[in-house]
Amino acid sequence: MLFNSLQYLVFLPTVFLLFWLTPHRFRVPLLLVASYVFYMSWRPIYGLLIFGLTLANFLIVPFIEKATEQKRKKVILGFTVALNLIVLAIFKYAYFTMDAVKATLGVVGVDWKEPHLHIILPLGISFFVFEFIHYAIEVYRGKPVVKNFLDFALFPSFFPTQIAGPIKRYQDFVPQLHIPVKFKWEYVDEGMQLILMGLAKKVLIADNLALVVQAGFAHPEQFSSLDMWLITYAFAFQIFFDFAGYTDIARGSSLLFGYKVPINFNLPYIASNVSDFWRRWHISLSTWLRDYLFIPLGGSRGSKWLTNRNLFITMALGGLWHGAAFHYLAWGAYQGIVLILHREYEAVMQKIGIHEKLLKSKVYHWASVVFTFHVVCIGWVFFRADDMKICGAVLSKLFEAPTALLNFSASQLAILQIRDPIIFPALVLILPVLMVSTFVINWLNDKKFYQSPPWAVQVTVMVALMCLLTIFTPDSSPRFIYFQF
Repeated sequence: MLFNSLQYLVFLPTVFLLFWLTPHRFRVPLLLVASYVFYMSWRPIYGLLIFGLTLANFLIVPFIEKATEQKRKKVILGFTVALNLIVLAIFKYAYFTMDAVKATLGVVGVDWKEPHLHIILPLGISFFVFEFIHYAIEVYRGKPVVKNFLDFALFPSFFPTQIAGPIKRYQDFVPQLHIPVKFKWEYVDEGMQLILMGLAKKVLIADNLALVVQAGFAHPEQFSSLDMWLITYAFAFQIFFDFAGYTDIARGSSLLFGYKVPINFNLPYIASNVSDFWRRWHISLSTWLRDYLFIPLGGSRGSKWLTNRNLFITMALGGLWHGAAFHYLAWGAYQGIVLILHREYEAVMQKIGIHEKLLKSKVYHWASVVFTFHVVCIGWVFFRADDMKICGAVLSKLFEAPTALLNFSASQLAILQIRDPIIFPALVLILPVLMVSTFVINWLNDKKFYQSPPWAVQVTVMVALMCLLTIFTPDSSPRFIYFQF
């Protein structure tokens, strides 16, 4: 049941009506049943997995709170974290591990035939496993356990955030379940605006850009260097509008029930450095990695070498969290390296005494924004490519001899021939407009523009947006990118 499907168009209003017609004490059970129906619509067996993990964490974590000795607390915490990670490893990394073992044995001349395990990756497992680990660690740090099983069960399974986040914090989400929320039209108003905005980002922009991105990364050898830069830019905007669109729909769906979930993006492509980018991109994941991996590893408390080591490990594992493949690991490692290089660059600038002066320069700021955007785009090549071979082919195209970039005419751009001769060139040429639109959308949200006009204007805008969605939806709308993680 995709967010951009007819099934969800029926499912969400049905749950919405039942929720507000149901007394407060029955709302959590209602949402829990609805969430399991939503999750099991993909594959019924998934329900047993999330229920089993939920029950295990609900029963085990209170022993952390009850333990009187610190050593015993650590042992129980370690067991809980290991249990969750083992389940994640079995379902997500079994084939990756076997491929790595086979490749290693192949180097020494051993031909090992790996078994076929018939393992199907459950949707959203990376997200709800991280929520369980967060819960265990927070209880270890002194936060109270959740005593009501239904409240706890809804925390990882809440259907708007179940498949691709945002990654919730239990101390922020569970207390909302205890508040007897009364119906307000502003929930519908704000929720529907977010849902429609999310659908527009996904269907109007991301899905159309996906057509050229797929063609470019499938056969990079057929395109020029300039083509591949345009395709790489296209993916940068595709993944942003795809994931931001999903997050908008998730937040909007949650608001229909009066609940708030975390914001995941804050204009990431206007970041002036890679550290700033990670404060703006997939915020719920980056803060999770900071709080539960980087800081426990030692954070920045040790020497420069240890800090850089911790940063690299955190980002490399963050890359592997996205997918069981070497190109995701390479993407994470790349992010770790550029973050380390940025730290070293800032240290040098501060040492020679020009860091503060540079920060006050608008020219330097916007030059840094452009540079950071391109650093991020190069990283997206690792993320989007199907394997390391494709990564190499795309990167070699991007960095062909400068003369290959200078000697071209518009008619030579193979990218313009991929799809409709009018519509697709328009999509490519408006890439700069997409950058500007992120400013505009953020400004409108900050100013609460959508709540200002009268209902007639709001309805007209929504109807117009629905018409655009109908007209420009591709023949086959793909899943949200982060559904695969």
